[in-house]
Amino acid sequence: MQDRERQILRDISAPDENVVRTLRSMQGDLLMLGAGGKIGHGLALMAKRGFEAAGNRNRVLAVSRFTSADSRSALEDDGITTIACDLSDVDAVEKLPDASDIVYLAGQKFGTSQNMSLTWMLNTVVPGVVARRWPRSRIAVYSSGNVYPFTPVASGGPDESVDPSPIGEYAQSVLGRERIFEHYSRTLGTKVTIIRLNYANEPRYGVLVDLAARILANEPLDLSQGHVNVLWQGDCNRITLRSFEIAGTPPTVLNLAGPEIVAVRDLANRLGAALGVEPVFAGRPADTALLSDASYCWSFFGPPQVGVQQMIDSVAAHLRGGGKTMGKPTHFEARDGKF
Repeated sequence: MQDRERQILRDISAPDENVVRTLRSMQGDLLMLGAGGKIGHGLALMAKRGFEAAGNRNRVLAVSRFTSADSRSALEDDGITTIACDLSDVDAVEKLPDASDIVYLAGQKFGTSQNMSLTWMLNTVVPGVVARRWPRSRIAVYSSGNVYPFTPVASGGPDESVDPSPIGEYAQSVLGRERIFEHYSRTLGTKVTIIRLNYANEPRYGVLVDLAARILANEPLDLSQGHVNVLWQGDCNRITLRSFEIAGTPPTVLNLAGPEIVAVRDLANRLGAALGVEPVFAGRPADTALLSDASYCWSFFGPPQVGVQQMIDSVAAHLRGGGKTMGKPTHFEARDGKF
């Protein structure tokens, strides 16, 4: 891993004293399922650093199919134990170790419109396999703000009391994931937090990287999806680990999103200024957008540590310096539910 990427990883994996306190109280190991994706490494490393700061000997166990040997070796280089496992294989899952706490990161989004049957299997069948295997563990389940309907920008977005109304099969399957964990939480008594994320950013990935890449390529930016929430990945990691504090049965739902709604045009102009390139725009912002009201999150856990301008500056500096991206666009601009 290059020095630039190593520094990004260190930045997004630094635990604060509240994370350390949460991890100090954990009774056993932390199992991360689906840890081979874009979020897994930074989150696993924050947990490991937090356990060390707490003086605990708990392990962080990262489970994934690990189709990329690089992602597995990068985790192991940081002292994180990895286990290769296909979570759809019931027998293989039964052999995985016990853990007091689990972060569920598994699922599919990118390319879902090309293979919807696989998306439904991964997003609804696998959760049932996992929920039955660890009924006594606390589970933090990653979901998505995509389960909400499009709402008027002026409304501030839906909070956790708003009924889901997902657009498109991907978002429907994500709601299916939630419902499967809810079912087993209610029937088995498993304590669960469902985290509806909307949208995490770091210098290699996120809405800001998507916008910056188009600005640098002089591609017109479609403003139809004209407003978003943006959140720093380090803040996302912190809240994820602390979300075990509010796990319940039935599950506690938590919107995890930037505390403010930001206009895409404004983000692009600020990115353009930092990159030294004038953005090109197309279309007009719709009156509605895919948004989240995360007021409960920030009132309970305290405010984010990194604001929008700091995120913009970090992304711009990384790209100006020739830094690599993950090559995984968010498709945040999609308004038809097809990813």
